[in-house]
Amino acid sequence: MKHSLQLKLGQHLTLTPQLQQSIRLLQLSTLELNQELEQMLQDNPLLEREDDDEANHAATEAPAHTAEAEAQSSETPQLERAEAEPVTTLDDSDWNDYSAGSADEDEDGDYAQGSVAGATLREHLLNQLIVSPLTVRDRVLVAALIDDLDEAGFLTQPLEDITASLRDELEDLEHEEVETALKHLQNMDPTGVGARNLAECLTLQLRALPDDTPVRAAAMRLTTHYLELLAARDVGKLKKMLGIDDPTLRAARALILSLNPRPGSAFSAEQTHYVIPDVYVRKVKGMWIASLNADAMPKLRVNRVYADILARHRESGGSQLASQLQEARWLIKNVQQRFDTILRVSQAIVDRQKHFFEHGEVAMRPLVLREIADAVDLHESTISRVTTQKFMMTPRGLYELKYFFGSHVATDNGGACSSTAIRALIKQLIAAESGKKPLSDGQLADVLGQQGIVVARRTVAKYRESLQIPPANMRRAL
Repeated sequence: MKHSLQLKLGQHLTLTPQLQQSIRLLQLSTLELNQELEQMLQDNPLLEREDDDEANHAATEAPAHTAEAEAQSSETPQLERAEAEPVTTLDDSDWNDYSAGSADEDEDGDYAQGSVAGATLREHLLNQLIVSPLTVRDRVLVAALIDDLDEAGFLTQPLEDITASLRDELEDLEHEEVETALKHLQNMDPTGVGARNLAECLTLQLRALPDDTPVRAAAMRLTTHYLELLAARDVGKLKKMLGIDDPTLRAARALILSLNPRPGSAFSAEQTHYVIPDVYVRKVKGMWIASLNADAMPKLRVNRVYADILARHRESGGSQLASQLQEARWLIKNVQQRFDTILRVSQAIVDRQKHFFEHGEVAMRPLVLREIADAVDLHESTISRVTTQKFMMTPRGLYELKYFFGSHVATDNGGACSSTAIRALIKQLIAAESGKKPLSDGQLADVLGQQGIVVARRTVAKYRESLQIPPANMRRAL
């Protein structure tokens, strides 16, 4: 085979470093952007925040007794001052907030709150074990059981397996000793810890209540033997098995729902996530207008001192500083372009979803990325980056920009209804239904059909599940 050299002409797309940085900054959330900028501010001496000089100037003019406080204020990143309240989503609405309720009822409420804030579940239990009057052997067994608890406080392994694993460490270990150690563990705080399943966890909490607690006996029989029937809301069979009437059954169920199904969850270290709105939406003279959150926008500029030094000594070298100067200018331009793009996209969304701001979710219209991309003359992938982890504060609440996009369902009159509006209608219908005769998915589909929205039963079921609403048999009132 003969080797030869050939010259070919071709075209290919190359992303410049500036364009790569612009794309990366566009897809970052506000928190991630500020973290990225802090690193760049440390690495590039020609880049600085505008508010740094203002804070330092105020500190020099302030009285001596306030200079230290002003200096500390200037060192606080702007991001921390712009943080909004955390957005919290509550799940398992049937269960009451155990930690909030127990703090008021416990005589040692301050101690309990301190232990939850500063200790894990394992540390909390070991602290109790240290002061317990148990023998050394029993303490070793209880400590071993504590190590097998999950974050919710449940025992993760069968006692037989735990006994087998401990026989290598403790001579002549009997299974009864491990069972006794489990009872010691289950007598510790929080009540219900060390349970092997949900039924045992709830039964332990009921057993700890005073004997004169109303319907306590009926509730214990429910959790011990008929928890599955209670979950299935089989009222007829429950009343027959327990020999009780409807009011007693409802009271027993209410007592069970007041318990904590995850006793160890109060000790889990959950990280708080803060959301900073990028855009505010307000109604001005009858028009819905989007505006950028000034507190979320970092104020950057080129360091004047270093820039002047570079200008005076440009001929004597300084290629490193020149490169950093160019990087600083690119960054400032790309950050500004990022926020300009967010504003353009947000305003385009507001213009198309103005009925949502007037009437709520039921008025949400179908919207896809392509429609916004055509409106602002950008690519769909760019719209996807802009709307991910960017948030809009509206009179109706805080929403991610992606929330305003949704598929459509055809209506009888030839129009279209968004999936978000259908979910809102399903939620309204279920909220207004009779507890004795909840609407099935088929009945919900029929009601929507009467309103001109043709959806299949399985589509209704999919939307209902996305709203975390249980099926009709689980919604039936006792």
